Amino acid sequence: MRRRIDPAQDFHPRYVVWELTLRCDLACRHCGSRAGRPRHEELSFEEQLDLLAQLVDMGVGEIAFIGGEAYLHPDFLRLVRAVADAGVRPTMTTGARALDATLAKAAAEAGMQAVSVSIDGLESTHDHLRAVQGSYKAALAALGHIRDAGMAPHANTQVNRLNLGELPELAQTLLDLGIKAWQIQVTGPMGRAADRPEWLLQPYELLDLGELLTTIGPAAKARGCTINAGNNLGYYGPAERHLRIEPYGGCGAGRFVLGGESNGDVKGCPSLPSAPYVGGNVREAPLAEIWARQAIGFARDRGTSELWGFCKTCYYAEVCQGGCSWTAHALLGRRGNMPWCLHRADTLRAQGRRERLVQTQRAPGDPFDFGAFELIEEPWDAPLPS
Repeated sequence: MRRRIDPAQDFHPRYVVWELTLRCDLACRHCGSRAGRPRHEELSFEEQLDLLAQLVDMGVGEIAFIGGEAYLHPDFLRLVRAVADAGVRPTMTTGARALDATLAKAAAEAGMQAVSVSIDGLESTHDHLRAVQGSYKAALAALGHIRDAGMAPHANTQVNRLNLGELPELAQTLLDLGIKAWQIQVTGPMGRAADRPEWLLQPYELLDLGELLTTIGPAAKARGCTINAGNNLGYYGPAERHLRIEPYGGCGAGRFVLGGESNGDVKGCPSLPSAPYVGGNVREAPLAEIWARQAIGFARDRGTSELWGFCKTCYYAEVCQGGCSWTAHALLGRRGNMPWCLHRADTLRAQGRRERLVQTQRAPGDPFDFGAFELIEEPWDAPLPS
């Protein structure tokens, strides 16, 4: 199968995910960035405006603010207004613990277009994952405040072993609240989630997730909600047509996507682990120069040369190119072999086989850190560890 994306395209940061601060009012037990306190020497408002001007010059179309918790940054509303005034679409992803009607109205008046609320299961599961009692009720209330303020209410969910079986009921709840889009991704093995490997889905459990989504997807569409699969919810299974407008076309990091950390560090994707993938800092080099560096642009023309394991022999190798770089690297220490794949799990099941991940090294405890896992292939019906 040929790649659908022409490598000669005009690669530039069309969609930017901007971490305004690592300060957070939640203490999520699966947080990849280990958010809580601000980073050391976060960008000033003047530095943020300079970065915004560089992004506009490079053709950015949308900036999604994240944290920590973006609204805790003292210049949050001023920066939202600056983005909107520059002709760029401002959006936000939030835990929404303190996103009340007043803040929602202020954000809308500043120019915010859409807000995605993170909801990771039904009430007891969500509150356990978020480590704050009442965070579920606050998140659901925030969706109403967002809608009433005239912004598009969206939701996002990380799927793991704690909430997988709750997805149908959660979908009904969110659709009843009128969400317009729902991003679903797999909880990645990074940060605090890497400290709890028993919560992570095993590769063969993606088959259960895929079956659920073949039902949820059409139901959501019928009610005017688009389901968007995150890049680490792979690929080419029966649910694909319900999850993506177009079939997955490979890692978008440094091609059309850019991630900015609150201290000025730049990555090709906001989810990538910082240590191997920060291409530079806007305090030491212009953004256009950082964008041109290999640490950012590794996915632009890589082809299939770095693929290994199952991905190297896959029918979809040329178009998928090993799937999500972040997840593959955080699991197995390098890109090019992505175990969380619907097509892969289904192919192995047909052969009477499955894959299982076992953590062999813990994460050190830094923002966006990761440990190491061993990938074991075994008979489908082999006894599972207790």
